[in-house]
Amino acid sequence: MPFMLRVAALPVEAVRALRCPDSRRWAQEVLDEDERLRAAGEHIGDLLHALIGRNDDEASRRTLLSLRREVFNNRLPGDADTALTQVAALDTAAAEALERWLTDRRALVALRERGAALLAAETARSRAALGRLAGEERLRKGLLLASPTLEAQLDAYVRDVTGRPEHPPSKKQRKIERSLLSYVYRTACKTSPFSTFTGVVPGGFAQPDGGTERAAGGLEVRIDESWTSHTRLNVTALDRLAEAVVADPGRRADLPVALAPGWGRDDDRVRYVRRWVTAGDDDTAVTFDAVKDRLFFLRRSGTLERLIALFEERGSLRYGELCDWLAADRGAPAGEAEQYLRALLDLGMVQVPALRTGVHDVDPLRAFQNSLRTTGSAWGGELADRLDGPLACVDGFPDADPAGRRMLLTRLRDELHAVQEDLGAERGRVPRTVLYEDAAAGRGCTLDLDVWTRSAARPLAAVERILPAFDLTLPQRITFKGFFVARYGAGGRCDDLLRLVHDFHEDFFDQYISFTARRTTFDTAGEYVPEENWLSLPQLKALDAARQTFVAGMRERWRTGHDGEELVLDDDFLTEVARELAPVSEPFAPMSHHVQLAAGPGGDPLVVLNRSYGGVSFPFSRFAHCFDGLEERLLRRSADLAPEGAVLAEVTGGPVTSNLNLHGRLTEYEIVCPGETATLDAEFSLQLDDLYLVHDEEADRIVLRSERLGRQVIPVYLGYLVPLALPELARTLLLMSPTSMAPVNVWGGVPECEPTHGVTRRPRVRHAGVVLSRRSWSAPATALPLHRPGVSQEDWFVGWHAFRRAHRLPDRVFATVSDSGARGATGAKPQYLDFDSPLSLTAFEGLLKSDEARVVFREMLPDEGALHVTSERGRHVAELAVETAVPTRRESR
Repeated sequence: MPFMLRVAALPVEAVRALRCPDSRRWAQEVLDEDERLRAAGEHIGDLLHALIGRNDDEASRRTLLSLRREVFNNRLPGDADTALTQVAALDTAAAEALERWLTDRRALVALRERGAALLAAETARSRAALGRLAGEERLRKGLLLASPTLEAQLDAYVRDVTGRPEHPPSKKQRKIERSLLSYVYRTACKTSPFSTFTGVVPGGFAQPDGGTERAAGGLEVRIDESWTSHTRLNVTALDRLAEAVVADPGRRADLPVALAPGWGRDDDRVRYVRRWVTAGDDDTAVTFDAVKDRLFFLRRSGTLERLIALFEERGSLRYGELCDWLAADRGAPAGEAEQYLRALLDLGMVQVPALRTGVHDVDPLRAFQNSLRTTGSAWGGELADRLDGPLACVDGFPDADPAGRRMLLTRLRDELHAVQEDLGAERGRVPRTVLYEDAAAGRGCTLDLDVWTRSAARPLAAVERILPAFDLTLPQRITFKGFFVARYGAGGRCDDLLRLVHDFHEDFFDQYISFTARRTTFDTAGEYVPEENWLSLPQLKALDAARQTFVAGMRERWRTGHDGEELVLDDDFLTEVARELAPVSEPFAPMSHHVQLAAGPGGDPLVVLNRSYGGVSFPFSRFAHCFDGLEERLLRRSADLAPEGAVLAEVTGGPVTSNLNLHGRLTEYEIVCPGETATLDAEFSLQLDDLYLVHDEEADRIVLRSERLGRQVIPVYLGYLVPLALPELARTLLLMSPTSMAPVNVWGGVPECEPTHGVTRRPRVRHAGVVLSRRSWSAPATALPLHRPGVSQEDWFVGWHAFRRAHRLPDRVFATVSDSGARGATGAKPQYLDFDSPLSLTAFEGLLKSDEARVVFREMLPDEGALHVTSERGRHVAELAVETAVPTRRESR
């Protein structure tokens, strides 16, 4: 059972210097004393109440009433000595208690006054520590790709904050500080792979040696201090070069062209798959070209028929040759022939396949160079040689220090701009993130199989039984099956998959998607809303029943079955939900899980489930190129995973528009859709015309089969771009695959508790050792102790700790802000929040753009004391992406 370990680049100890421990202790002392004096004041209030009741002097009663009110509210009276004298005249014991309270209350005032200087000094020290962290090599290297503008500002920021620590930062410096802090926390406290922010290590589970001491429950991992980087040019930059080449008439004439793959004749029309590409925004950090395809038709004419016959005879021609042939065939001027051919090129009936980046081009720039050389043109060879400069920048980038990387990035951008301008482009277009980088934090690691099986594998397998209830794609798969049976009948067969997909979307699916996009899972009353079931499919009703069973079970356990800290889901409950899901269960459902390990009760670790996916090799595909031999091992494993009588075949989605989809060959076969070019030998390329669909009546499921192989074909997707971004045909094929997304929302439809001062609370939810949901707290921005005008820095800091203590939040949490007015995906991403760091609190408050914002705080689990990955520098936050499917070894076929 393999896994990919994701490791934060900086040890978690690195962020401790950003805290203000003395200020935290001071705030704690202030709150403790305030709480004690408040309780003592209530007692004194009772004593004064008795005195007031026995007092007939109206003036004295008013004085005592005012005194009681101030003491009860834990405020120093205006004329405390006079009030004390008056009480002493009435009751000696009450006066002694009041005198002690006044003395301690004055001491509290003095204690509060000491906080301003203490907090200012420690904040300055933590700001200086942030400046030192800005020099961390892994952080700076990652920033050069993630935010080059911020990286360029850091040296000046560090000089300013270290050279003048007594001066508060300017508005510009505060903005830089918040951004820097966010990246520091990302590099030390999160595990989202990007450049050198997070490293990856492949691993597996094995029995420990007999003499090996089992540290940390057998799941301790030590990573290498030295990391290796692997960089690739952004494929969008290659697309821009290809566009410039095709746009130049002279070069375009030398390019080999071909008819759209998979075209066919249909009565008086020619049909093919037309592809529309919408260019992404080159100025955003992450961009890709959006691709849409649909079945398209051209009327068969004499010219088109003769052109098709020419291609059938010759296979491939150069664009210029084809223009000359068209001019001669039509007896038309060259310009008119060019116009006709450009129209076919724009419509996608004629294509230039040589300049596309394929999913298996793991070194895309070199693949592009080779494509240019295969054109056989003089300019193609010259342009390929011209790209040696950018290639040297890409190759030199991994081993360069931050200064060297900065220089290489500038040179790379300049050379790409120059190449495009040499090709005739009016303005060179280079994406903001011109390079993608993956970092390997070692060659491999091993975890104790016995410990994993006991603490994780078994409970994870139990949880997998209910994951279909949360699968976002399952209703679409059920609906497609229903459409197929309605059209072809029980046991029916379809040989024209292209027509089926076209009709499915035209007649049914597009409208179905528009309806379901407006559906909310729960209505305003918190009741479950059934799936759209236009075909009255029993499987959708079973899915609805399973979801309602889960919600009902959670409501009952929320009402009676938890202690406020943990809610446990037992085997009987999971079995009950799984029973409802039996009609929609699939015989082949390989799963991958992203989990974190934390020290748990009894010595065995807790396994915190972050997210789950269905599919094969998903945890590894994007990173396999970093490790020698891993792709070959995954290829063998995928063959062993396939059920008897079936093969796994990759659905690529056509030319790559994002580096997130680049990977080596990880399956034996691939499905080649119309409009796509095969990347494997003909033996392993399954053309769509070779595939057919049949309804298996006994199992009541649709099976994709290959006529040539005589076997079932199971489509799989190996890219990291979400399947919804793929073209229509690929998305539809994936409705017959184990690809799934199952975000586990255990609290959907379960009422919240009554808020305490605006804050609601949820306990941790787990099954055995698997945590399905962390403890959480939800609050509107108006319920938070935000910095308000007139509030001192020290009072603001105490206010946050009073809030944390009142609602029993941990010292460190992850905060997710919604409805904040934030732009892009970052507004919904969890942000690390350290209550002991004023810098962290200030940065968090910067995310709250309006009073309508709402925040969910979730416990940091594992916390700093429960991390199982170490290096020479300390402990690291880590996540395992583990594939739980077990290969079924079969005899050689």
